[in-house]
Amino acid sequence: MLHLRLIIPADRTAEVVQLVEKTVGTAHLAVFPGAALDPRGDLVMCDVAREAGDELIGGLRSLGIDESGSIAVENIELSLSRHADQAEEQAPGEGVDAVLWEHLEDATHEESTLSVTYLAFLALATMIAACGVVLDNAILIVGAMAVGPEFGPLAGVCTALVQRAPRLAWRSFVALIAGFAVAMLVTVAFSYFMNLVGLFEQAMLEAERPNTGFIYRPDWFSFVVAVLAGTAGMLSLTSARSGPLVGVAISVTTVPAAANAAVAFSYQEYQQAWGSAEQLLLNLLGIVLAGTLTLVTQKYLWAKHRERVKTSRRTSR
Repeated sequence: MLHLRLIIPADRTAEVVQLVEKTVGTAHLAVFPGAALDPRGDLVMCDVAREAGDELIGGLRSLGIDESGSIAVENIELSLSRHADQAEEQAPGEGVDAVLWEHLEDATHEESTLSVTYLAFLALATMIAACGVVLDNAILIVGAMAVGPEFGPLAGVCTALVQRAPRLAWRSFVALIAGFAVAMLVTVAFSYFMNLVGLFEQAMLEAERPNTGFIYRPDWFSFVVAVLAGTAGMLSLTSARSGPLVGVAISVTTVPAAANAAVAFSYQEYQQAWGSAEQLLLNLLGIVLAGTLTLVTQKYLWAKHRERVKTSRRTSR
């Protein structure tokens, strides 16, 4: 269940209450006239089944409540209520299958912003991966994959393409490209420093690396894994399950590829650098393609399901 807290101009309260009451899957409607001070208006609260949340939030936005008042949405971890149980039963579909597009756009907007923290995490992940490729250490590679925050901008690109949001698309694209560019430049400098103090050697990079050699040798398996990971990652975001995202992070070789390219470039190993760049681009392409197709499929199937439910209700009256 979701909990909605709404601040509504007093002259729009009746419309909003009517919308909430006619939305299947709502419960616990409460109205507090004049309770809101900034902005001034009435406070309206209700609970709604997750699978009906997108319809209700979309209706509220069509009334302009997000402009004239406020719409706040929270996840309810525990709700002991017969009314809530009935609301979930009446709502169409399963909550885990529902996509809250406003929540997805808001989450990807935050995750795809080019911030100092984002750059720091990506640069740190790339430097950790640089140590992993030089030492041929798979554990460091896995750790670097988990630290990297690049899936946020990738998800932002997918969401923007499906929702036709050019601003989100541009913000995500800038965060992705600028983030990797900065991280790789920092890693080149890091590689020079590690070479200066004797911790990195060119011979270590040129040696046979059974654990990490795949990073600069892209093949079709790289693309297949990226597609599978992109699908799993997008399903994780839309179903509000964060656990699978960890698996997604350690399935793709975006950060290790960027790290290997940076280290190879610092030693003028341009063939390795080019192979790593190909690996990076192949992974990015696979994730974006799979994530976008996943969202398109979810949007289509959910719309079809809601239409079938509405048709069955009309015929049963």
